[in-house]
Amino acid sequence: MNVINVTLADGATQTCAVGTVVGDLAEARCGEDGLPYVGALVNNDVVSLSYPLSVNVEVRFLTMSDPHGWRVYRRSLCFALTLAVKEVFPEADFKIEHSFGAGLYCSLHCTPESSNGPTESQLKALKAGLDELIAQDVPIERHKVSYLDAVKKLEGENTQAKLKLLTYRNPPRVVIHSCRGFSDLAHGPLVRSTGALCCFELLPYEGGLVLHFSLRTAPEILEPFVDQPHLFQIFKEHKEWGRILGVDTVGRLNEIIAMGGLKDFVRTAEALHEKKVARIADAIAARPGTKVILIAGPSSAGKTTFAKRLTVHLTVNGLRPVIVGTDDYFVGSARNPVDEHGKPDYEHIEAVDIDLFNKDLGRLIDGEEVELPRFNFETKQREYDGVTLKVDDDQIIIIEGIHGLNPRLTEQIPDDRKYRIYVSALTQLSVDSHNRISTTDNRLMRRMVRDGKFRGHSPLDTLHQWPSVRRGEKRWIFPFQREADATFNSALDYELAVLKPLVEPLLMRVKPTHPEYAEARRLSEFLLNFVGAESTCVPPTSLLREYIGGSDFRY
Repeated sequence: MNVINVTLADGATQTCAVGTVVGDLAEARCGEDGLPYVGALVNNDVVSLSYPLSVNVEVRFLTMSDPHGWRVYRRSLCFALTLAVKEVFPEADFKIEHSFGAGLYCSLHCTPESSNGPTESQLKALKAGLDELIAQDVPIERHKVSYLDAVKKLEGENTQAKLKLLTYRNPPRVVIHSCRGFSDLAHGPLVRSTGALCCFELLPYEGGLVLHFSLRTAPEILEPFVDQPHLFQIFKEHKEWGRILGVDTVGRLNEIIAMGGLKDFVRTAEALHEKKVARIADAIAARPGTKVILIAGPSSAGKTTFAKRLTVHLTVNGLRPVIVGTDDYFVGSARNPVDEHGKPDYEHIEAVDIDLFNKDLGRLIDGEEVELPRFNFETKQREYDGVTLKVDDDQIIIIEGIHGLNPRLTEQIPDDRKYRIYVSALTQLSVDSHNRISTTDNRLMRRMVRDGKFRGHSPLDTLHQWPSVRRGEKRWIFPFQREADATFNSALDYELAVLKPLVEPLLMRVKPTHPEYAEARRLSEFLLNFVGAESTCVPPTSLLREYIGGSDFRY
């Protein structure tokens, strides 16, 4: 066949020659929202605008206001910033570390001798270099090269972390992005040229800078930067631990697995978790008058297992904790709030029966015996099976759930009787120096495995619900994280290697005919960077067991 059929988002159809670049099909460079096209969905797969078409396709062009387009835009901005650093400070030590507010934190030492972040004049020079790159609208080329040529290019860039990725992969061809002599491994589509990038600023921050950009929901507005020093310290602590162990990239983790050192690494990572839980328990025991411990965090952060492990350490401190879960107070499908699309919003605080929860909690604190509900996730109904609880004077109540830090949940309890803990999975691993791992992806894969094993949800169900989950987190969880008295980072640096063989078969069940295919495809490509590991290395008390099964704890 020399021609193929193309169906556009508006239903219009046309024929074109095999090899036509998808971007050439767009009648304009911008969408109806006035934003430039940054990529396209081709048969529900996200591709760059320079992607050549070879089969019959359905095409929808993406701007940065679309979730898939936003990811292309953000990745492209990181690529451009890395190139600008190479051009302005060729000897710089530069790493894109982790998400931070509405942007990304990057460490930057402009000279080999520097131990501090960039000076004001250095940051100004970098911004000028990036602005010049964007103003010139320089093409970003995507091309496939042989494995050997890819290695030679990366050796020329002197990027050991990227070379280590290829050490444990053997594709005959490697996709490379190039611009003005700079090359990098492709970890997803980029914009066609640098002129599509806009609306960002570079802000000085401890030891480096913040690449601060607009929100996807308001891509043309650059909101003021909101500092989050408590989260930054969590990342900093975990990153420093990774550097001490010599494991801060996927390539290094793969090396440890291949050399048979995973068991020792797992023991160390789990010991770090144990030490942090013990410290929090000590802090609670040292604060007299505390009656309620509130544990909150986003979906699949590991709140339930953290609560159980904290219980053990509180017992060691002479306390007798009891756990009350807010999940058991879900209102059920008949009363559950709906989102703007009319679909169930399980993350809404009104998904919890607040009145009943406060009534039961008040009675427990008063020493009454209360019959506790249990939520059946298969029938999506609250049930009672005769389980009762009575809290003695020397006992302490642990409450865990996504709304634990929301004042509404425990409005009848005085603040001086509460101890608030925020739990999240903030991974310190990076794919390589310039490509970070999304902490959101970490949680999504945990949830996908757990949903399939314990909640009767298909991977398609999990992927379909995830955008609603994320909207709920931004509305109901993240605004209250500053209220926490302590924070626990539940990420385990080895877990993605263990999740890989469990997640990959689930992702294969999502087909190109499903709208969720783009996300499944992206995660599948991401997992190719990892050497898989057997779950037998995970101890039975590990937080990861909450998702993969085999835990010593009862859920």
